[in-house]
Amino acid sequence: MFTGIIETVGEINHLTQEAENLHIEVRSPLAAALKIDQSVSHNGVCLTVIEITEDAYVVTAIKETLDKSNLKTLTKGSLVNLERAMKLGDRLDGHMVQGHVDGTAICEKVEDANGSWIFTFEYNNSEFNTVEKGSITVNGVSLTVVDSKKGKFSVAIIPYTFENTNFKTIKEGSEVNLEFDIIGKYVKNLMQPYL
Repeated sequence: MFTGIIETVGEINHLTQEAENLHIEVRSPLAAALKIDQSVSHNGVCLTVIEITEDAYVVTAIKETLDKSNLKTLTKGSLVNLERAMKLGDRLDGHMVQGHVDGTAICEKVEDANGSWIFTFEYNNSEFNTVEKGSITVNGVSLTVVDSKKGKFSVAIIPYTFENTNFKTIKEGSEVNLEFDIIGKYVKNLMQPYL
């Protein structure tokens, strides 16, 4: 379980394809604090640490993960948003994030809002939806939906989030990972028989 509050940004150091699995080596200041078998969110995808060096660590993404996320587009030097799993008893500053990406979206537009930025994303997964002022996770970042339409939503990004996450690299046409709000998914599932 995560909160969507990014701790740091890591840099892809090395990628190794093994059958349908992708081993991802990430250079990060978090490496020294990690343990083997620990969960870390990478652009919102929960992956297990399998190897640690002095300033880097390795995780593995399987085909299912690669098919549903933007991890398949990583290259050496790519930046990924990182968050370690939350500890019980910690503050929940973002919202409940599982690290189970529901799919991807494409950035349709980035608008300078004179002190912040408005990012608009399009997705074509009709199974999920957003609501205005509801929560959404984009590349692992817990955000509030500003505007919501069928298959499209926008979020406002403050300067701190822009500078301290990989939002600074997202442009029109960029693919991002989405995790829709878990409470909304449960409510929709419970209401389905009545609709």
